[in-house]
Amino acid sequence: MTVTITPLSLPEILLVEPIAFTDHRGFFLETYHHRKYSEAGLNRTFVQDNHSRSYQSVLRGLHYQLRKPQGKLVYAVRGEIFDVAVDIRRGSPTFGKWAGTRLSETNHRQMFIPEGFAHGFAVLSESADVVYKCTQFYEPGDEYGIYWSDPEISIDWPVDRPVLSEKDQTFPVLSSVPEDHLPVY
Repeated sequence: MTVTITPLSLPEILLVEPIAFTDHRGFFLETYHHRKYSEAGLNRTFVQDNHSRSYQSVLRGLHYQLRKPQGKLVYAVRGEIFDVAVDIRRGSPTFGKWAGTRLSETNHRQMFIPEGFAHGFAVLSESADVVYKCTQFYEPGDEYGIYWSDPEISIDWPVDRPVLSEKDQTFPVLSSVPEDHLPVY
């Protein structure tokens, strides 16, 4: 087996740990192998890959698509991030709860965030390149978000003064989101 998958504090959020083969030249790892990932418990079809570069203290999120929800397999190919998923599915027993972990170029970890969860990350290193596979295409006009520091969710972000986009600064807190703008459990 070249990958280990374990649930985080929210059982649908998966920590994926590919095995890196290292020697004096560096390392090699499979960042995704459909059959091996499926056998380990992550059986999804990914249709789009994205790559972002962000600088220290940048916080992106908390984002989701409603009509065409995206599952995401996220990893940092350069630098380190704190990656977060929030359960925003109406009727879910873990509604409003979050799970997070550090992903970095040295730990090679990945986090899978299924459809129905909001996603965000904060950059801990000088900069970070983040790559993520999506189960659905990006759909302009289907973008929604939750305010990054919603006090009811109370995410323990490891950045003091995050750098945010204008859009991310204006998202509502979860309790203010109209029901028809949230996914159903």
